Amino acid sequence: MNISRTLMMFGFAASVAGGGALIAEYEGQVFSSYLDPIGVLTSCYGHTGTDLKHGQTFTEKECLEQLATDLSQHNYKLMKLTHPVTLTDSEHGAYLSFIYNVGHQAFADSTLRKKLLAGDRVGACHELLRWIYAGGKKLKGLIKRRQSERQLCLRGLDA
Repeated sequence: MNISRTLMMFGFAASVAGGGALIAEYEGQVFSSYLDPIGVLTSCYGHTGTDLKHGQTFTEKECLEQLATDLSQHNYKLMKLTHPVTLTDSEHGAYLSFIYNVGHQAFADSTLRKKLLAGDRVGACHELLRWIYAGGKKLKGLIKRRQSERQLCLRGLDA
């Protein structure tokens, strides 16, 4: 299944759908609730929340609906936190994947955001590579994800 195309059918813009595809690639799809590497109860495409209980199972449709809802919420927060900067589609997708993974408060407080708001767009993209730890441990999956996010983020910027 092409996740990006599916998300566009949900009504998302290409930039959000592209971020969703990146999220799906790195979060993976698990049709049940599980504990992530740092012990957070998670389901489907990295969904977390108080609605989850141990031992739940989900259909593909339910997982896509969770992803669509989560993307809407994270995208709204991303747009508020990056205002008044107009993001390129590539920056948008990269930062949506990032904020989905680390949370809006971590993004709000980050040097990455400060650089972006100060006009250092390339420097902001490079900041992504600093976010490779979870629970105090460097994770190979986060290293790969951040490299992909940075590569996407820099697309179209004069690096």
